[in-house]
Amino acid sequence: MSPAVPKPVILITGADLAPEAQAMLTAFDLVYAGRTPAEEDLVRLCEAHQPVAIIVRYGRITERVIGACTRLQVISKHGSGIDTIDVKAANARGVAVKAATGANAAAVAEHTWALILACAKSVVDLSARMREGYWDKATHKSPELDGRTLGLVGLGAIGARVAAVGLAMGLRVLAHDPFVKAAPSGINLCGLREVLRDSDIVSLHCPLNAENARLLDREAFALMRTGAILVNTARGGLIDEDALVEALESGKLMAAGLDTFAAEPLSPDHRLRGVPRLILTPHVGGVSGTAYTKMGVAAARNTLETLDAQLSLSAP
Repeated sequence: MSPAVPKPVILITGADLAPEAQAMLTAFDLVYAGRTPAEEDLVRLCEAHQPVAIIVRYGRITERVIGACTRLQVISKHGSGIDTIDVKAANARGVAVKAATGANAAAVAEHTWALILACAKSVVDLSARMREGYWDKATHKSPELDGRTLGLVGLGAIGARVAAVGLAMGLRVLAHDPFVKAAPSGINLCGLREVLRDSDIVSLHCPLNAENARLLDREAFALMRTGAILVNTARGGLIDEDALVEALESGKLMAAGLDTFAAEPLSPDHRLRGVPRLILTPHVGGVSGTAYTKMGVAAARNTLETLDAQLSLSAP
């Protein structure tokens, strides 16, 4: 009996993958890098297993990681943001980069509204006060969102869902997205400056790239309305975190909700942990049981489609 031909390898930069996604990839050996793979871990695994594909959950896919691969054909993101992948290095080696666009849109949009409402209604602070024995009914006043203005930076699958909820709640909706030529009914497309200047709530839903890093800096915060709310469920690098702290401490912003940070995970002694009126969640906006399955299936599908296409191109 001839020895079995080894299956090609797909490296998953995480500790697990949805069973539905695994079922799609039975023609491959799946190698898991663990929950917090460092660059050294990924380089070592790539050198040892020479994957044809990498499904990216955690960690960064650097030029060094890509350079350790001789058979790599596709890097498939388990999610929508590809800022953790060195796309330039991948392109230079003919490696396709794919994203599971829209797979977690519902989950992130829901988390966005959870943060907006928690900020506007002081949910976290009131809960803490209740546990300390206070009853603030006679003194607390929260803003009513009906008739206010919601400003969105990014109007893709997530931003559009956030906008739809805002319209249903009676908010005026502004949006800035240079890649969108026509917006759904009720949404006013405008420049970034107008969104920042005219919005009571600003919510970020754009990818991070070299052009928009620290998009919200001191100058941007100065443009915003006094008493505005800022929510970021996109990428932490979009915000100058020192400028945000200053805007909160000065009262320029009423409150902010962050699900993403410039460096993750947030260090135990990070300055943001001690800032009042700032709600923090550990990048879980896209984490739901349904989104986990959708992202895994989309990442697997993108992987298979790319590998099939590469195979077709190389066939005689």
